Amino acid sequence: MSHRQYSVQTSDVEKLNVRLLSISFSKDEKDWRSVLHTHPFTELFFVVGGEGKFLFRDKSYKIRTGDLVIVPPYMEHTEQSTLNTALQYYVIGLEGISFQLESGKEHAQVFCNFSNQSLISDLFAQMLYEIRNRSYGSDKICQNLLEILILRIIRSQHLIPVPIAPTHMTKECAQIKEYLDANYADSITLDTLTELTHMNKYYMAHSFAKYTGQSPIQYLNQRRLEAACTLLRDTDHSISSIAESVGFSSQSYFTQAFRKSYNITPIRYRRENASSVQKETIND
Repeated sequence: MSHRQYSVQTSDVEKLNVRLLSISFSKDEKDWRSVLHTHPFTELFFVVGGEGKFLFRDKSYKIRTGDLVIVPPYMEHTEQSTLNTALQYYVIGLEGISFQLESGKEHAQVFCNFSNQSLISDLFAQMLYEIRNRSYGSDKICQNLLEILILRIIRSQHLIPVPIAPTHMTKECAQIKEYLDANYADSITLDTLTELTHMNKYYMAHSFAKYTGQSPIQYLNQRRLEAACTLLRDTDHSISSIAESVGFSSQSYFTQAFRKSYNITPIRYRRENASSVQKETIND
């Protein structure tokens, strides 16, 4: 008989102040419309089958089995399956933690792919099983499984857990965001938003930045630029027409803001990102 005993060594890993809020398993059966949405908590999205795209407001990424996406609070996102390859995935909502690289550079989102997919998938499956059955100690088991999952993610992807206080966007800030998303092409100032919410102008701007990471005007300009990118890719409208249609006061200001945000001119962006139909028009 062979026998080898290993002693347990304690480490100085800090306690993870994280709380499991929810877990779900989904399969895209084309019976609902995928739309951009946000959550006031961090989300872990793990693909166990199929292929598709994970979309943010201004970017999209291909995803496949074994990919895990970490989505911070209040970041707009959604997912789409590739034709005939329906996505199957787990989603976990958790409170109290976010992540950044060991280099110290914070990530808006983190993408991971695990070589040992079954190890990660099993942790999700066990948590879902406990939540569904709700037996004695299910909540404690889920909490421990969650901490194991997070430690494996941190160890595998060289991330640093960042404690974050639970935050919930106020009704007024949510109202501002909804208004800017729907009316970005209009002439909007801080006074416009003050009248909308009946808040002090400077308190309103500070509160909005607290929850979104941007001032209302920064968010407005970013929303306008994102809309402009779509028009540059998919239409043959002139640059001046696009600038006006998304709410910029002049073509020169639009070009300046576009270059500052994307480090490229609108004309060059169109040439490099135009749709196939657009490329035919450009080349004619």
